[in-house]
Amino acid sequence: MSDQKKILGDLVKSVETWDLKLAESATKAAIEAKIDPKIIVQEGLGKGMETIGNRFDKAEIYLPQVVAASKTMELALKLLAPLMQAGDDVMKGTVIMGTVQGDIHEIGKNVCCAMLRGAGYKVFDLGPDVSPDSFMEAAEERGAHVLGGSALMTTTMQVQGEMVEAVKEAKAPYKVIVGGAPVTQKWCDQIGADGYSENGAEIVELVNRLMKK
Repeated sequence: MSDQKKILGDLVKSVETWDLKLAESATKAAIEAKIDPKIIVQEGLGKGMETIGNRFDKAEIYLPQVVAASKTMELALKLLAPLMQAGDDVMKGTVIMGTVQGDIHEIGKNVCCAMLRGAGYKVFDLGPDVSPDSFMEAAEERGAHVLGGSALMTTTMQVQGEMVEAVKEAKAPYKVIVGGAPVTQKWCDQIGADGYSENGAEIVELVNRLMKK
């Protein structure tokens, strides 16, 4: 087994087992071995996060484990930050996430944020109760590509529609994606959003697809 293969395997394992010490030593080893940061993120850390996403969807693990895995990943990304700043192309794009106005449920959104970070996206989480205007302001400030609005109550789904309207009115280039327990593909089509994700594992594929358009 080549050194690179072993290091990437350690990176995958560190996220899958939320092992902070292993994440730190493997990331340092990857930097010393001059492995391309893109490969470190996508073939190492991101692969570990994919496993976490799949296990979460099968209810083999729960939110605390997902958060622990994403913290492990964030530690590694901090160590990689100096290399990544040199070329922002390492990060695939910028996503603004939030739970829509009037809604304070965050579990699903937090999982999605963790998955996207794991896949190499720069994610800004605005938290709960976020108005369409706040989404737009953050998107402009951060040069976002995608806005993700989560709604966990039927009464707040309407705000997802308002997000889409705000983007259209401003003729802004952002793609709007929606999700949450009561949200469906049919609702997504109805309000004219760019995509719907049922869970944390799907969101990465969805954003990858939208970034190619």
